[in-house]
Amino acid sequence: MIVPTRRRVLAGAATATVAAVTAAGLSDRRAIGAFAAEVGAFVTGPPVPDRPIVRVSPHVWIVPAPDGFPTPENQGMMANITFVVGPDGVMVVDSGASLQIGEMAIRMLRTVTDTPVVGIVNTHYHGDHWLGNHAFTNAFGMDLPRYAHPHTRAAVAGIEGDFWRSAMVRWTNGATAGTEIVPPDRDVGHGDVLSAGGLELRIHHYGTAHTPGDVAVEVAEDGVMCVGDILMERRIANMDDGSYVGTFRTMDGLLANSRTRLWLPGHGTPGPDVLDWQRSLFEGIYETCVATVEAGGDVEEARAAVLRDPRVAACAADTRGWDANIGKYISLAYLEAEQENF
Repeated sequence: MIVPTRRRVLAGAATATVAAVTAAGLSDRRAIGAFAAEVGAFVTGPPVPDRPIVRVSPHVWIVPAPDGFPTPENQGMMANITFVVGPDGVMVVDSGASLQIGEMAIRMLRTVTDTPVVGIVNTHYHGDHWLGNHAFTNAFGMDLPRYAHPHTRAAVAGIEGDFWRSAMVRWTNGATAGTEIVPPDRDVGHGDVLSAGGLELRIHHYGTAHTPGDVAVEVAEDGVMCVGDILMERRIANMDDGSYVGTFRTMDGLLANSRTRLWLPGHGTPGPDVLDWQRSLFEGIYETCVATVEAGGDVEEARAAVLRDPRVAACAADTRGWDANIGKYISLAYLEAEQENF
């Protein structure tokens, strides 16, 4: 794990001081325990300030994240954390980006219910959606079920897990330090039904969308679909692992197989129009790239045509991450259009 130099120096100094204390014969356990707590502060990021918990339906609460990308200022708090509160238990959908964020989310949950947490669903393998597992297993035990698609489980247990833990520490200048990799430990797939303490949650998976292992979690009784990063609310971000064609297929599947009234994205505000917004933008990008490929145009011609498309142009002014990501979005769409059409 990459830890900022300042923290390494402080931790090294603390270790040296412990040795000096021992050598001097100072063996008071309480004093050493207090000192150990100070050492822990040097190698573990600071607590995350409390954020409001918001009720979005009869059984669903979220700790909404201020949208953005991980920075020292936001301490990695960039993805919504969702709680589905059933009669006898709470299911967490995406646990946040760190131990500290997960701890804050638990504090917020306890302001609205004492119902025990009975499981976690990690919607995909990007670390802002599962690194908080550490806090929940600390609080509720390592036997707490942690569900994910098999592809997501394998990715988190492999190089993706190490990458995301280290990257979060680096991006936040050590704010997430101390977070351990606690991967999902149980498979879920399309059609599975989980119980949030007596409330049924239905799992949807239609292939690669944002990643190969995306799952959406339907709270059918409330008409709520927790979509992770399959859909975003006026946000444009990572599509490196995804597919436009697969996202359209997933949208179609979610619409055909649920009666969703509220789309709850991993980033942004839940609402009834989240899917429509995402589809319009993606169709403007991908369909224009397909037309350019069919006409023999190159990626630069596709870029110019996409930016002129009214469906795309309408999103430019109020979509977070636009300037930094729209070029890559178009390039990925162009490559996929080439692969799909030839």
